[in-house]
Order: sequence, then structure tokens, then C-alpha cells
Amino acid sequence: MTTLSERISQSAFDDSRLRVVLLLDLYDGAQNQFLEVYEDLHKQVSSVPGHIRDELCQSIENPSQWLITSEWESAPRFLAWVNSEEHVASVQPLHGCVRDTRSLRFSVLRETGRDHGPGAAAAFSPGPSAGTPFAAAAASASADGPDRARGRLQVAPRRGDGVVRHALTFTVKPGSEPVVAELLSGYTSPEAQVDENTRLRRTSLFMHGNRVVRALEVEGDLLAALRHVALQPGVRALEEAINPYLEQDRDLSDPGSARTFFTRAALPAVHHVAAGGGDGAELGRHALFYPAKKGCGTELARLLAAQDEAAVDDATSPIQASTVFQRDDIVVRLLDLRGPHDARPALTLGVEGGHKAAVLARLLDSAKDGVPTTHQEISLFLERSEMRLITDRRSPARA
Repeated sequence: MTTLSERISQSAFDDSRLRVVLLLDLYDGAQNQFLEVYEDLHKQVSSVPGHIRDELCQSIENPSQWLITSEWESAPRFLAWVNSEEHVASVQPLHGCVRDTRSLRFSVLRETGRDHGPGAAAAFSPGPSAGTPFAAAAASASADGPDRARGRLQVAPRRGDGVVRHALTFTVKPGSEPVVAELLSGYTSPEAQVDENTRLRRTSLFMHGNRVVRALEVEGDLLAALRHVALQPGVRALEEAINPYLEQDRDLSDPGSARTFFTRAALPAVHHVAAGGGDGAELGRHALFYPAKKGCGTELARLLAAQDEAAVDDATSPIQASTVFQRDDIVVRLLDLRGPHDARPALTLGVEGGHKAAVLARLLDSAKDGVPTTHQEISLFLERSEMRLITDRRSPARA
């Protein structure tokens, strides 16, 4: 039997420090330009809330290969920066001197060495077993004081299923939704096998009003999969077909325009939890859209993540798996459910339990009608939040 902490394969909400690794391959002769750009970028990042420090390294084997590592107080602090328009603007000058980049993000689990004495061991001690990992982390941070809380280590290793989850979101011009939905439902699926180590597992497309969300599941390297998908003829034809209907103009033949569009469209997965037992065909896939009040996106995503932790720990719960995606004040919750989604509407909406509906209403920009309290009100709220499934495609199982 797996414990709750073992069912959480991904989370940005354990309040551990984050280490970001950026690998760069420079154009020939671009080193001086790159160093000037880096100095400007470093000055901007150093004033961002949550940033601790960074390092710039150059390969001892290939002088065109560079490495930037940065350390952050927590994943939400970093995500707030990397998803901002300020970040999009600040990294634009890099593209003139960098041929290719690769970004990796890690929670800090342990520290060893001269600078980390006996106190370091306590920093990654799992603490009391009672309660959720969030509760244990919060209790440990409080006991260590505010300085220690800013430097927390990940409580315990997470056990993943080898699947990376990511989503893209964008809006289309009002009135074009039926045409876009038809295009999205009828495109030719890309080849599932990317390379010997990477494979597309599942793609789910949803719409809510004029907003589109494309959720991906990848076994292996997400970046390799995204590049593979972008080169597929059927996907390229789809992207060209929906171009006239997008609210944000883009030119996919222009690398800069394409890069800016997909950077803004990125909707990272910030939490995934599963009850275990596989993802059989009997499970129904649903997505809910939660437009948060300005500045409340992270708090809302954290609330929903905690609710789903409790749900998968309940043997009677229909929720078998949940992924929370969040960018700024856009929050999308992807659920794999056993049985009808409206059998327990409060649970499906993420408000089952005392005062949860009131907290959700406080954080939502769309809760203009007040707090849903009755079964009927919660069911209507759920109906308004549910996204329309356009297509849900699974790749054939490995031979």
C-alpha cells in the first residue's frame, strides 16, 4: 500500500528551495555579447522576490557551452517570475547570441559538505508522520523560524511514474469557437514514438468559452516531445489553420514570434497526485477552469492540490488522479474520475468539507454570485467551471 507522499509525483507546493539549471549553446563569436546580456539579466533577476543567487559557468571542454544555475526560495516564487511578461521581455536579447537552451528545475533534497553541518540533516528530516506533506512542511518551517523556512529542503523523495505533464493555453476570437473546436477535433495525430527514450502518451484538448487548453503526457524528455510534435505535418497544418482565429497574432515561420507565443502559452503542471491502480479506460477525463482573482492564482492552485491529496487518500472517492496546472491567475484542474463527474459535485469542484466553498469563492474572479452552499448551487457552479472535451487521444501501448 502506498502512502500519500508516494502518490504525489509532482508538486510545487512543498516550500522547498528550487535549483534551476539553464544549459546554453552560444553562436560562434557571441561570447562578449552574451556576457553583456547576462550582466543586465542578472541585475534584473537579483531584485525578483524569492531569488537567492545564481552562478555562471563555462565548459572546460567546449567554450561555446555555458551553464547558469539559480537558486530560489520556492518553486512558486520562480514560476511567478518565469511566467511573467517581465521575464519574456528580459530574455529576448539572449536569443541573438544563443543557439539553443535547455532548462531543468529541481527541488533541493539534501546538502552535504563543509558548509552543511548537523543542522542540515534536520532540514530534510520528514518530521511527524501525521497529516499531509504540506502540513509537515509547514510545521517544520514554523519550528525553524522564518530564516529556516526560506531555506527548506524537500521533505522526502517523490516517486514518479516516468510521465511528464505539461499544458498549453491560448484564446481565440469570440465567435470562432465552433470552427476552432472542429479543427482541433479533426487533426492528424503525431507519431507517438519520438526517439528510443521518449514517447507521447496522451493528448487531451478542452475549451471553456474562447479559451483552449491542450494537456500533454510524455514518457521521457518533454522538450524533445514538444519539438517532435511541432514538426509533424498534421500538427503544422492545424496550427496554420487556427492562426486566423487566434487573439494573439503569431508567425510560426518566424522563430522569435513562435518562441514568444509558446512561452506565453505555457501552462505548467504544479501538482500531480494519483491513487494508483493504473489509468484504465473506465476512467473519465474532465477539466475544470478556475479564473483566479488578480494575484490569487498560486493560493488557489495550492488549495485545489491539498483538496485532491485528501480525495485520493479516501477509498470512496471517485477521483483517481488529479493534475493542477497554473500560470499567473489561470488555474486548470485535470481529473481522472471513476463514475459520473457530478455524483459528488462538491468533491469534483474541490470544495468538499467545511468552509472550502467560501475560500474558493474568495479566490475566484468568476464567483460574482456569492458562495455556493446548497447541492444545487454547487452543481451549477461545477457546470459553469467544466471545460468542454474536444478530443482525448491515447497512444497505442508499447509492443
